[in-house]
Amino acid sequence: MDRRFEDQVAIVTGAAGGIGAAIAARLSAEGAKVVIADLKADAAQAAAAKLAGDAIGVGCDVGSEEQVEACVRASLDRFGRLDVIVNNAGLMTFKTLAEWTGDDWLKVLRVDLLGAAFFTKQAFLHFGDKGGAIVNIASVHAVETSANAAPYSAAKAGMLSLTRTTSIEGRDVKIRANAVLPGAIDTPMLWENPNVKSGAETIDKRDVGQPEDIAAAVAFLASSDAKFITGTSLAVDGGRLARL
Repeated sequence: MDRRFEDQVAIVTGAAGGIGAAIAARLSAEGAKVVIADLKADAAQAAAAKLAGDAIGVGCDVGSEEQVEACVRASLDRFGRLDVIVNNAGLMTFKTLAEWTGDDWLKVLRVDLLGAAFFTKQAFLHFGDKGGAIVNIASVHAVETSANAAPYSAAKAGMLSLTRTTSIEGRDVKIRANAVLPGAIDTPMLWENPNVKSGAETIDKRDVGQPEDIAAAVAFLASSDAKFITGTSLAVDGGRLARL
């Protein structure tokens, strides 16, 4: 496998399992030193120990700006630089619009949107003169959605806008930002989705991808192979959006 991230340092949020773990494994396999940031410190450390390359696990609630700052400090203290941030951490809960409370909305938005915003700020502060790459893991729900998941869908749509703004402000400081929109991916988040369980949202087996499919797209967008790509949104969904 190519070593496109040799000597680079990448933070991947929500990376103790699922899509995040696959992204961390791919970047590590391509030479990156990886910081796994996850809500549970022990899970983050266990996931880091499984990687082939140099890696650390850091407990981080991405909805807390203070914890995001601490995570970045820990990364810099250990590795001395920061080149890539993958905002993957996500929370999806289900209620009707009439049932959602303000606290419910804020709980989801803090993880799914503000977490990415907090790490983006840190990228501008710490990527340095060399610049770097940000990849935001959004969702096809950002453009086509279903009932009972309004905060998640709104947050992911907001993430696409954040990506565009980051690409504009990042241009003169060599920071690229792109978003990946996963479709149905074979993770617990998919199969535990109440809409899927009830049959309200049907999933064609041909539409189900693997976490490694998302990891491959992230690795491309974060690498120098995509040096002229910024502000874009890439659907990785097996063509599902084309038929919705």
